[in-house]
Amino acid sequence: ANKEKAEKVASLDKGTLAQVDAAVPVAEKPLLADIDLNHNKQALEKDADNLKIQENAAHQANLQQLCRICGVSFKTDRYKRSHPVHGPVDSETQGLLRKKEKRATSWPDLIAKVFKIDVRGDIDTIHPTRFCHNCWSIIHRKFSNAPCEVYFPRNSTMEWKPHSPNCTVCYTARSGVKRKNQPSNLQLGKRLKIIAERARKTKGVKKQVQVNNKNLMKKIANCKKIHLSTKLLAVDYPADFVKSISCQVCEHILADPVETTCSHLFCRTCILKCLKVMGSYCPSCRYPCFPTDLVSPVKSFLNILNSLAVRCPVKECDEEVLLGKYCHHLSSHKEVKRKEMYTHVNKGGRPRQHLLSLTRRAQKHRLRELKLQVKAFAEKEEGGDIKAVCLTLFLLALRARNEHRQADELEAIMQGKGSGLHPAVCLAIRVNTFLSCSQYHKMYRTVKAITGRQIFQPLHALRTAEKALLPGYHPFEWKPPLKNVSTNTEVGIIDGLSGLPHSVDDYPVDTIAKRFRYDAALVSALMDMEEDILEGMKAQDLDDYLNGPFTVVVKESCDGMGDVSEKHGSGPPVPEKAVRFSFTLMNITIAHGNENVRIFEEVKPNSELCCKPLCLMLADESDHETLTAILSPLIAERETMKSSILLLEMGGILRRFKFIFRGTGYDEKLVREVEGLEASGSTYICTLCDATRLEASQNLVLHSITRSHAENLERYEVWRSNPYNESVDELRDRVKGVSAKPFIETVPSIDALHCDIGNAAEFYKIFQFEIGEVYKNPDISKEERKRWQSTLDKHLRKKMNLKPIMRMNGNFARKLMTKETVEAVCELIKCEERHEALRELMDLYLKMKPVWRSSCPAKECPELLCQYSFNSQRFAELLSSKFKYRYEGKITNYFHKTLAHVPEIIERDGSIGAWASEGNESGNKLFRRF
Repeated sequence: ANKEKAEKVASLDKGTLAQVDAAVPVAEKPLLADIDLNHNKQALEKDADNLKIQENAAHQANLQQLCRICGVSFKTDRYKRSHPVHGPVDSETQGLLRKKEKRATSWPDLIAKVFKIDVRGDIDTIHPTRFCHNCWSIIHRKFSNAPCEVYFPRNSTMEWKPHSPNCTVCYTARSGVKRKNQPSNLQLGKRLKIIAERARKTKGVKKQVQVNNKNLMKKIANCKKIHLSTKLLAVDYPADFVKSISCQVCEHILADPVETTCSHLFCRTCILKCLKVMGSYCPSCRYPCFPTDLVSPVKSFLNILNSLAVRCPVKECDEEVLLGKYCHHLSSHKEVKRKEMYTHVNKGGRPRQHLLSLTRRAQKHRLRELKLQVKAFAEKEEGGDIKAVCLTLFLLALRARNEHRQADELEAIMQGKGSGLHPAVCLAIRVNTFLSCSQYHKMYRTVKAITGRQIFQPLHALRTAEKALLPGYHPFEWKPPLKNVSTNTEVGIIDGLSGLPHSVDDYPVDTIAKRFRYDAALVSALMDMEEDILEGMKAQDLDDYLNGPFTVVVKESCDGMGDVSEKHGSGPPVPEKAVRFSFTLMNITIAHGNENVRIFEEVKPNSELCCKPLCLMLADESDHETLTAILSPLIAERETMKSSILLLEMGGILRRFKFIFRGTGYDEKLVREVEGLEASGSTYICTLCDATRLEASQNLVLHSITRSHAENLERYEVWRSNPYNESVDELRDRVKGVSAKPFIETVPSIDALHCDIGNAAEFYKIFQFEIGEVYKNPDISKEERKRWQSTLDKHLRKKMNLKPIMRMNGNFARKLMTKETVEAVCELIKCEERHEALRELMDLYLKMKPVWRSSCPAKECPELLCQYSFNSQRFAELLSSKFKYRYEGKITNYFHKTLAHVPEIIERDGSIGAWASEGNESGNKLFRRF
């Protein structure tokens, strides 16, 4: 009912509405008021839409009065003519383009070419659809020789935007206000008059300047010897025609003609020289001209030019030749001249052989003349690049005979993408496939003979490539110079025994040793990492860092290896053992502000790829005299480098480096050897603290690192001199196991790999004792132990596929130390209580192991790192209770280190695994193969 009332109210006029208002009940009045408001709102919205449509229509109508290109109004245009932006060109323009042999047929193409405006995507509600006659004239000026009578400033093309409340197009149309950058025709007229007046006043001066300019330009071109004079034309052509075919700079006949935007013709070399010396404008009319604007004239003109007859300028040759064939004719003169110098004489006898069947010397002899011709051509036309000329000739010959496969291969070689491998790649192949030089050379010859191509590079190329990869290639300097070390930087592989004095009384050194000089090896390693270092600086926004020095931390590793005897061959009699000393660049930091910024850190510190070999010797690591004799020069170099700064050019800038050496990659045997300690079975079981075996077994966890290289040296002096006149036992107790002079400084640490192996060997024994129930009966015979070991080996082979080995190694240790192994061993043990003890012991060990094995425990296993002290305490309790039969009054060296020293080392160094000798061990495998 209310709806019907509202419809009636809407249909009434205002007078009737007042009467109805009086008749409507008071309760219904608010409802009717709302209906009235809604009705007014709809009416207003409708009016606004109509107004918007009208404004858009008016805007579109205003656009049609403006030029699409320059924005000038057609009302103010003096020509009162306009042209459509889209569609085909008019007949006048079509005729002009046909004269110029241009193919553009539509206005969008021409506008894009002349004004660099793409009108194909125009929308008629935003862009005008026509352009003015001024712009049309500019298009004509581009393609004709007529002088331009219109002014069109650079960068004055209009930017069109959709209609808006602040629309400049509609505002200009209403008020008649001129837009910015829109020059009026009156202003243009005034400007042209001023220009004409100035031109008239300076006309006399200009003539004189033009004469001087002509002479100057001829001197700049300096082409008298290479371009033909117009006097050589065979026919007496009209003067205007001669002028049209001659260069506007040198006035010779056009050679390699080019046309400027102002339609003047020049020799290419002449105009380029003038533009370079005199500036970017046309030498004839001073119109702006750039080398990129130069185009080749129309083909019909070139045809006319090449068909002109000229007289040959060579003496005693009056032949008339076409200009297009003049170069070929001239080359025949040069050929005759060279023939006079060298004439082939066939003295008879054998028939003339084919070129390919001749020897290299005979081929050179026969092709001498051609070689000279090619050389002359290359020097004149290609800057002396004879190789490029010959390869191009060969390529064209192949293409002409449709031998495209060979042509493609030749083209690839010319572009530097040849099928031949780079010498460095060949070297990598030779090394990684373990080929000797003779084996590689055999492969190289075979491949070359079968394929006919040099895919692999010869050995001398590999040796050259190798020089850049080995130490002694990069120049460097030390400040201050290293003491007792040569300043010569070109030092490659040197004899490890060099500098060793030989006398009758000396210890005989029956060894072969090769090494690099330590500083040269460090420089080579740094240059290998040049890209990584510069990238690291860039990542830290330190590209322009010029202060210094860069602090390089070096990990040193040394290890012995057995069984390296020659399997065949008759080499010199040397020990069948070897020792390798190597180093790894761990990280590089720079002092920036008040903090040290790390720009490089070795991601895989235990890879053989970053472990650089320094010294290789065929000697026994237990042979103390040989070891000290060969490693002493290395250690001397290392000591002097600690107090000096390396100057090395990196990234084009001379940079400074200082080195910190950390000897951590040694197993316990070698640490004791080089630090002068007693062997592993000594009462003093630890290389980090002074604990005896008994003290360590009674106090399994609470120990701290006390030993150092300096202290070991002091203790050796005490051991040597015995200042207090003590007995052997008292003196030994005073020096805590030091019995020889320490000669290599090592960092008191744990070698993670050997720690793992040592602990695995101990677990292997625990498994045997558990099988034999030694906890019940400690008195056991040797035969029983062998029987338990045999039982364990068979069971592990059956269940875990673990083959028994003579000596514990890393791979066996990794497979042995798992929960699955414990479960397999428990099958051989009857007592459930012992099962639980073994499982808990292995579980605790597996929780502790990642802490010393990982490269960064704080990131990789933070929870286990926090739990380490608790786990080690519980492990120690188990050893001293459940496994008391084995660890009462004694403990193994590595169990002691694992339980007592790991947290302190990680707090000091941040890691144990990263500083391990695993990289050196991996390198041992490669050395064994080589």
